[in-house]
Amino acid sequence: MAYLIGIDIGTSGTKTVLFNEQGEAITQSLYEYGMKQLKPGWAEQSPEDWWKAVCHTVPDAMQKAGVSKEDISGIGLSGQMHGLVLMDKDGGVIRDSIIWCDNRSVKECEEITDKVTFKKLMEITCNPALTGFTASKLLWVRNNEPWNYEKTKKILLPKDYIRYKLTGEYATEVSDASGMQFLDVPNRCWSNEILDLLGVDKSLFADVHESYKITGVVNEEAALLTGLKKGTPVAGGAGDQAAGGVGNGIVKPGVVSATIGTSGVVFAYSDSVKMDPKGRTQTFCHAVPGAWHIMGVTKSAGLSLKWFRDEFCNEEKSVASLMGVDPYVLIDKECEQSSAGSNGLIYLPYLMGERTPHLDDDAKGVFFGVTPLHTKADFIRSVMEGVAFAMNDCLNVIKETGVPVQEIRASGGGGRSNVWKAIQSDIYQSDITSVNASEGPALGVAILAGVGTGVYKNVREACDAVIKIKQVRKTDEAIQSIYRGYYDLYQSLYLSLKDHFKNLSQLQQR
Repeated sequence: MAYLIGIDIGTSGTKTVLFNEQGEAITQSLYEYGMKQLKPGWAEQSPEDWWKAVCHTVPDAMQKAGVSKEDISGIGLSGQMHGLVLMDKDGGVIRDSIIWCDNRSVKECEEITDKVTFKKLMEITCNPALTGFTASKLLWVRNNEPWNYEKTKKILLPKDYIRYKLTGEYATEVSDASGMQFLDVPNRCWSNEILDLLGVDKSLFADVHESYKITGVVNEEAALLTGLKKGTPVAGGAGDQAAGGVGNGIVKPGVVSATIGTSGVVFAYSDSVKMDPKGRTQTFCHAVPGAWHIMGVTKSAGLSLKWFRDEFCNEEKSVASLMGVDPYVLIDKECEQSSAGSNGLIYLPYLMGERTPHLDDDAKGVFFGVTPLHTKADFIRSVMEGVAFAMNDCLNVIKETGVPVQEIRASGGGGRSNVWKAIQSDIYQSDITSVNASEGPALGVAILAGVGTGVYKNVREACDAVIKIKQVRKTDEAIQSIYRGYYDLYQSLYLSLKDHFKNLSQLQQR
């Protein structure tokens, strides 16, 4: 039997999953690493940590399954989007990667908008200039670390750095490249006009391909380090959101996913280029040829619950270790001890600023309404509800663009947690479906690798064969009415605090 490998280079760790031809996950391996925050709003990681994780997880997954390297038909790569990896003339990494959630490049976003204009940015890149995107990060390096910029010969995204380490090839694909803000998104190619206006040399960029295309094969050195067979094909893959879209079957109109990972993303398919004229959502090339996707992003979704777990749930972590379960299992049970509305406690999940719908890098996390009556269970539930409120903001903006929403599929941490799915269902005022595939991004790029190597005919047919609905969580109209009032208050809190967020950021910079 042929097997496919999906490698997902995430923010908190890299996961490698081994799939059979039916799309069933046979084994997986996870290697975690940290994030460096040298200043408030900064976020960096070492690309070598990602490669070390790949060299650990690939052989570990194969060994667990007892699968020979000769049985691996292809490899797909997914990963956190937007991260800036600078490479020198010898193929070495120049500095740590400035990753997606870094907010330092506010001035560079203003520079990009001034040089290109908002109108032209929307026409060509389909998005306004954002600190999360790669372009502003590159200009920050040029403005603040010119010695590093001068040494740069290639610019890669996180997953494309892993491709380089596996194959020795510089390549990327349309979905991930869309988030760099150098791509002509409607025409699926690098924009000479944007590059000229920003004074950036096109030679710095890798060739851009459709996501299923084979972009290289495993070389001898990588084969020795990973246990893979030399010559194993490596597909273009996809940015984590497009990969998760494929892995959740979001490859046709009307089906939308709500994914809670480190960030939270509401992701919708489109046969044509659609965008929010205010730039509150992002429009990128989909990993499906000839298609695009529109998505709203809340930057600190799963990150909010992870932060709360790490700072305030040491007891739960200790007990979970003794029980041999994930700490989130106990956190879910605590959440169930609180009721809808968290006894009047509202959480704003803006730990790293916010993207949709506010585009505000100064926004901060807030607990509103704290009283002596509140318990840890209320705080946990308010975090989950606050994330769902933010995701509902994303969903509503997507609906405004005219994209049909007929089915919402939950995935990520919010898809595995029954209590979080229930919260989402009642806040979105919609039934929530779950599919049989739980490894969204890794499965998505494994499918793309399968298409590229001929295991599957095309992406849509592969998804129809592999992905099935396994559960539907019906929304509760009585609880909907409770959440409507809290959601209205949640929305008004940002407007009340917007100027105070900015003042706080200025105080922190003194």
